[in-house]
Amino acid sequence: MPLFYILHRTHYIYSGLVIDSANQIKLYPVNDEFQKVSQHRLVISSNPAVHTIRDYFNNLTGFFTVLAPHSHLAIDSMLAVEMLPKPAPVKSLSPSEVWKQTHSKENQLRFHDFLKAEEAKSQHEIQQAVHEILSKVQHPLDTILDLSNYIYDNFTYQKGVTSIETSVDELWQLRAGVCQDFAHLLLYMLRLMGVPGRYISGYICPGSSEWRGEGATHAWAEAWLPDTGWVGIDPTNKCIAGERHVRLASGRNFSDCTPVKGTYKGTTEHKLEVTVKFGTQAFSEEQLANPTPTFVSGNTVFEGVPRNSYMAYMQMQQQQ
Repeated sequence: MPLFYILHRTHYIYSGLVIDSANQIKLYPVNDEFQKVSQHRLVISSNPAVHTIRDYFNNLTGFFTVLAPHSHLAIDSMLAVEMLPKPAPVKSLSPSEVWKQTHSKENQLRFHDFLKAEEAKSQHEIQQAVHEILSKVQHPLDTILDLSNYIYDNFTYQKGVTSIETSVDELWQLRAGVCQDFAHLLLYMLRLMGVPGRYISGYICPGSSEWRGEGATHAWAEAWLPDTGWVGIDPTNKCIAGERHVRLASGRNFSDCTPVKGTYKGTTEHKLEVTVKFGTQAFSEEQLANPTPTFVSGNTVFEGVPRNSYMAYMQMQQQQ
């Protein structure tokens, strides 16, 4: 039963003063029988009040604003979580019965939010590629695991070639991406089969064996079947999600689970630094004060740079 300490820092650095920063955060870890949160603390620069609600998908979601002029925004989430082993999924129904119940009108209506696949020009090509897997007579969970293995074997884990807006069509052509891309592709395949699938955001913690994407934020999928319930499937590592997968939020796709997003008024130029740090004991003050960013995006410029009228217009309101 591993105990993980996790520091997740999101740091925006602006090239000038900005105002009216309004933000939404989904940084609250799930707390249940398999994931027991013993500590969780949020520290936000300017110390704004944070209002929390449960969203449509039951994710605890925080909202805060920073109205006064500021040149940076730092959001630190620090948690300690004990991960307990989940029992293996029990396949108690025959394959035909599982398909019958999964495709019943009752369940299709119950899970309609997790059944709509995005429009993709490559749909036929994808279905042809996995036709051999889909034609096997086996329990649907085994089919889903075979699809996860297909993604692992046929797509390269490569950072920097995709973005949060990369479509299934683009990914299918690139044949490379990161965890969120592989989760989206598996969800697309599940939904084409009429199997409810949801996107999971969280962390993948370091362990004795090296996994792709470990030591960082992570994404995977969950599939629902009538005899197994929700089962986490990680196509980035072709495995069932387990004790190293710490869950934050679930939804239809990435946009439902974005850890931090918001808007502000001010300069168009900003840099984003994200740090995710793991430990098996509490972090020291020095470790918390000087973490090394694991992800950097954008850049900042000095406010002294001349700006034209278009740049001034773009400064009115920005999304981060």
